[in-house]
Amino acid sequence: MYESPSILLVVGVNGVGKTTTIGKLSYRFKNEGKKVLIAAADTFRAAAIEQLEEWANRANVEIVSHQEGADPAAVVFDGIQAAKSRNTDILICDTAGRLHNKSNLMNELNKIFRILDTNYPEANKEVLLVLDATTGQNALIQAKTFKEAANITGVALTKLDGTAKGGIVIALQNELQIPVKLIGVGEGINDLQNFDVDTFVDALFE
Repeated sequence: MYESPSILLVVGVNGVGKTTTIGKLSYRFKNEGKKVLIAAADTFRAAAIEQLEEWANRANVEIVSHQEGADPAAVVFDGIQAAKSRNTDILICDTAGRLHNKSNLMNELNKIFRILDTNYPEANKEVLLVLDATTGQNALIQAKTFKEAANITGVALTKLDGTAKGGIVIALQNELQIPVKLIGVGEGINDLQNFDVDTFVDALFE
């Protein structure tokens, strides 16, 4: 799925399943024989770092973190240095969980992108937006806001275990031209699948 070296920036509001998605992705990449490192750069949410550390342990991958409230860009910078020195294939950065102030969000993400461009220009970049499929219109609003703040290259949709929630997939594609790449279908570490449009369409019209 990703060439080495790759950096995956994972964005999304708190509560959509961002941490869980990062854990599942780490586990998947590790099972594919890739060397994975997580950078815990969503530093403003209490317990976010501890939750990520727990997932890193479950997936048996390494993690770089600072204390709560630290500068997210500094965590990403340290993650890049560690990824280079450890010959990491994929660096996954947990970022931006706050949407209440769009200019803050843009500033934070722009700072992270500058650090990436300066310090890791050779890495393939993916900006993955995590959305909760059950929140419908709200998820679409989140997607629009994040798209204005960053070049979103793909979406991971969580809680997509019923076809009634599938309309969001069509809306994302039609209105925003953002491809859905991954779907979360449960709580288990293996419950992350590549999005397959044919299967999805079949399910919608069953």
